[in-house]
Amino acid sequence: MNHARHRSLLAIIELGGYPNFRPLYEALGYTVAIETRMRKAIGYLKHNVPDVIVAEFNFQSDFRDRTSSLESLLAVVQRLPDTQVIVFYDREFTPQFEKLRSRLPVHHALTFPVDEASLRLCLQGVAIEPPSAHVLT
Repeated sequence: MNHARHRSLLAIIELGGYPNFRPLYEALGYTVAIETRMRKAIGYLKHNVPDVIVAEFNFQSDFRDRTSSLESLLAVVQRLPDTQVIVFYDREFTPQFEKLRSRLPVHHALTFPVDEASLRLCLQGVAIEPPSAHVLT
């Protein structure tokens, strides 16, 4: 894989509970930024345009006007057509995630527990495919 062009990845780890994928991201040639709060991640996007964003869908039923903080991020990403988004989500919240996904851009989605090999395939696909709707479970 040719890594001549500088590629960047923003990982948003709000809840975590899965392996540290930073070594994988770096092995695939990405410069990695990590944020732990969605508000800070959105601020990061005001000054940076990553090639890839990896984020979690954490369903929050107490939000009055949205399903999760991911919704706010995806609204910003709509203005970044070259940025592709990979989302980790809990299978239990598939209906809520699919509703969000029907309105806002998500390139790949992986259910927990996230498998490193599946994530690698998603990231390799990001490098060669135009945005589309892939789900790996």
